[in-house]
Order: sequence, then C-alpha cells, then structure tokens
Amino acid sequence: MSDHDFDQILNRRGEDSVKWNLYPADVLPMWIADSDFRAPVEVVNALLKRVEHGIFGYTDSENQDFARACAHWLYSRFGWEASPDWVEFTPGVCAGLALCVKAFTSPGDQVVMLTPTYPPFYSIPHENGRYPVACPLIKRDGPTGHGDGDYRIDFADLESKLAHPRARLMFLCNPQNPTGRVFRRDELLRIGELCLKHGVLLISDEIHCDYVFEPHRHIPFPSLSPELAQISVTAINPSKTFNIADLHTAALISPNPALRNRLRAEITGAGLNRHSFGVIAAVTAYTECAYYADQVRAYVYENLKYAVNWINRFIPGIRAYLPESTYVLWLDCSGLGLDSQAELMALFLEKGRIALNSGTDYGAEGFQHVRINLACPRAVVEEGLERLKTAATSLRD
Repeated sequence: MSDHDFDQILNRRGEDSVKWNLYPADVLPMWIADSDFRAPVEVVNALLKRVEHGIFGYTDSENQDFARACAHWLYSRFGWEASPDWVEFTPGVCAGLALCVKAFTSPGDQVVMLTPTYPPFYSIPHENGRYPVACPLIKRDGPTGHGDGDYRIDFADLESKLAHPRARLMFLCNPQNPTGRVFRRDELLRIGELCLKHGVLLISDEIHCDYVFEPHRHIPFPSLSPELAQISVTAINPSKTFNIADLHTAALISPNPALRNRLRAEITGAGLNRHSFGVIAAVTAYTECAYYADQVRAYVYENLKYAVNWINRFIPGIRAYLPESTYVLWLDCSGLGLDSQAELMALFLEKGRIALNSGTDYGAEGFQHVRINLACPRAVVEEGLERLKTAATSLRD
C-alpha cells in the first residue's frame, strides 16, 4: 500500500482521449465520466510486465482469475458472497446492458428506468427495437448544499409502468448517475417486490459502487434476498474506480443459471472474447488496490464538498447539492433564467470555455441542469469553478 498522488496533473491532450480532444485547446473538459487520475502503480506495473513478454496471442477464455477477483471485491467491500461461477465477462457495462436487452426481451418490449439517468439506458433499448420507459424521480427541494435536495422514487408511477404487459426489464442505476442518489434498502426491496409482482427482470448497473460516501453504503441488489437474486443481473466494472475504461472489462453477475445461460448464448453469438490486458488490469485492481479505491473516494469527496460550498457561495443562479455518491455534480441552473438548454450549454462553452454534460441528455427532467465531472486534481476543480462563475456572471454584464 502507498499514497497515490491525486494532485498530479498529467497532459492528456494530443493522446487518444475523447475527453480532452473533442473541444478546442482553450476549453476545459469536465464532461465525460472518466477521471484524470493515473491508474494505480500496481496496475501499470502488471500491464508493463505483460507487454515485456512480447507475445500477444489468443487469451484463455476459461481463465477464472477475473471471476474470482470480482467475487473477492464484492465480498470484501460490500459483504455479498457472490460465487465466481455467477460471473460472466462483458467488454463494458453498456455492452452488458445490450446483451441483457437481446437475451431477455423481444422487439417491441419495454425497458423501464428511473430518470434522469445515464443516456445509454435510453439509447440501447431504442437501438435494439425496444422502448425505453421513463419513471421520473421526484426532486425534493432542501436547504442549499446540505444534500437533501435529493430525488425520491414515485412508486405509484413505477408500478404503473412495470405493470404494462410489454414491460420485460427494468434498468436500475445504483448509485444513481447523474443525481448521486444511493438507494436505501427499503427502496431497493420495494423495487424488487414490484418487479417480482409483475414478472420483470431487473438489471442493476452498479458501476459507481466504490464512490459511496459516509454515512451511506452501497447494497448490491442481489444481496437483498434469494428471491430477488433470482430475477436480477448485476453489472460492475473497475473502470470508474481505477480509471481503466479503455481496457473494456466488466462483469455481469447472476446466481440464476437460466439467466446466465441466456447471457452466455448472446456473448457467444456476438463473438465477444476477453483480452489479457483488461483481465490483468481488473484482477490487479480488485486484488491489490483496495487502498487506491479508499483514497480516490476520499479525494473526490473533498472535491465535491469544496465545489458545492464554492458554487453556492459565489455563483448566483446555480444551485449545487452534495451527492451521496459518484464523482459528478448535478447542477441546477434554473436560476440563471435561460429559457432553452441550447442557450445554457452555449453560455458555459462560449463564455466560460468549459465543457459540461447537458442535463437533457439524461432525460426531460434534466432541463436547466448540467453535469460536471470532479474526478480530477483540485487545481483543475478550482479552474473549472472559476470558469463556471465567469459564464454565469457574464449574464449580468
């Protein structure tokens, strides 16, 4: 174990980073959800050792190291005793969502989700001939900056959507992107009860599970009960925690052998294979780098607290709430008085020279909102906040 330097600023321009190359050089990118932190030294060294071998032939697809590492992480961090036999490899959570759509639904079926939510929750069903169905979360307005301006589930609306005869799947994002909400045990149980009642399978995207802040805690959905475990598939990926998204290594986990068999058939039919670099990075991260996960969570939490306090103090028209999880802030910009989302995004890009995610990419509920990524060195956070302020105060000039 060693202390990682999260204050280190590394130049990512001119490389193959979509985050840093999409916009002109004078624009600060704080949008797409990859971090600007170097991966753990153990991961880097393990990959270098593999590169030095110099031969990169076909990978052993039966190697169980990846499955064992995933099971180890879930038990050591969250107390869920998942068997390695329940783990199926997939090259990313989005690929896993698509596999689930293909395996468990037919064209014309519906996929239910709590919104606002991660854009692929909408696009993946749509692109596969299914219908995404939004269940808007209820925003509770609380004192600025104290974390209780949060989002709650409208269970009556959720049940009405799950009861539709063509509803086959529910996509759950927990921890929730972009709101930062961590769903409580009673909420998860109620979701599960409704899915059981209406014969809907639940796919739980838990990619942000390592970024949950005290006093909250992450509860893997299948750990709630044996009955709910049998109607669920859980997706995890070390990419957010250890900044290794480009290695395309994620897991779909279910104790239900019938669900796994259908997923395996889709994986085989799509010709998807694991690759050694992704497996090496994931196994190393999950077995040797718990210290890094603890440190990056603590560092990001300090960034979030700093940003929330700074925004609410110095930027009139923008409201920030301390999230319960993730490394993004979901900013309410309705106080700026702009009538269109296009105007809002143009304001930040043209006046502030800062790139953010548009709230409407996450659903209609994101109108007059933006998402900002704070998984970066504190100096970058400070610069980004100044640019937000420059953009917002330009409206008063």
